[in-house]
Amino acid sequence: MTQRNFTSGLDAAVAVMGGKWKGLILFALQDGPLRFGELRRTVGGISERMLILQLKELQTAGLLHREVYQQIPPKVEYSLTDFGRSLNDALAPLGEWGEDNMERIESIPFE
Repeated sequence: MTQRNFTSGLDAAVAVMGGKWKGLILFALQDGPLRFGELRRTVGGISERMLILQLKELQTAGLLHREVYQQIPPKVEYSLTDFGRSLNDALAPLGEWGEDNMERIESIPFE
């Protein structure tokens, strides 16, 4: 495995949570554990395949915990680790900025 060298703390943070979906998944889990179907409904627009991939990456990064309950039907819950909660805390001001500026951001002609 190759060790990464980051140029800044922001660079390191973006590497661990980069992409559109990871932040939304972390945000969805801020109030407690959710099952896969609940997560998929909460994070609108994500495909099942992409959600599976993102959950695996977040778990590998140590941001999520996956709890499997031995019952029928099988039950799996996802929750934030302390590391994941700390990242969510760091993202909260960014989310507030987005809320405060959403109208302006929506008017930007992204290509």
